[in-house]
Amino acid sequence: MQNNIGKVVIDVKGIPLPFVRTNQWFLVITVALALLLNQPWILAIAWALGVFSLIAGTNPLFFLVRPLLSKSPSDYPMEDPAQQRFNQWIAVLCLSLSLLGFLAGWHAVGILFALMVGIAALGAIMGFCIGCFIRYHYLRYKRLKS
Repeated sequence: MQNNIGKVVIDVKGIPLPFVRTNQWFLVITVALALLLNQPWILAIAWALGVFSLIAGTNPLFFLVRPLLSKSPSDYPMEDPAQQRFNQWIAVLCLSLSLLGFLAGWHAVGILFALMVGIAALGAIMGFCIGCFIRYHYLRYKRLKS
C-alpha cells in the first residue's frame, strides 16, 4: 500500500531517512531562529507544517527534498511511519504550548516548550530519539498491563 501525493511516493513500510532528517533539521533551525531573533511567529511555520503533515499523512518538506536525493527514496534506510507520526504529534503539541505561552505573555513557557522541540529534534539527529523512548515505554506498559 502506498500514499501517492504529488510526485512524492511514500511506501507505508517506511519513510526514507533523508525525509525524516530534513524535518528534524527544519525543527532545529526554526526553533533556533525564533528564539535567537526573538520572533516566536517563526514557530507557527513549523507548527502549521506539522499539523498539515498529521492531517494529510505527508510532510510538505518531502516535496522539497525529493529532487535533491541522489537515489530513489526506497534506496535509503526507512523509518517507522507510526513512530514518526507519534513524534510529530509530540512536536505539534509542544509547539502549540510554546505559541500559546508566547501569546499569553508567558515567555518562559514559550521558550521552554520551543526548546523541548529543538533539543528533541537535535537529539534525534545525533542518535537519541526521545519520542521513540517514550513510545517504546508506553507500548511496553500497555502490553504488560493487558
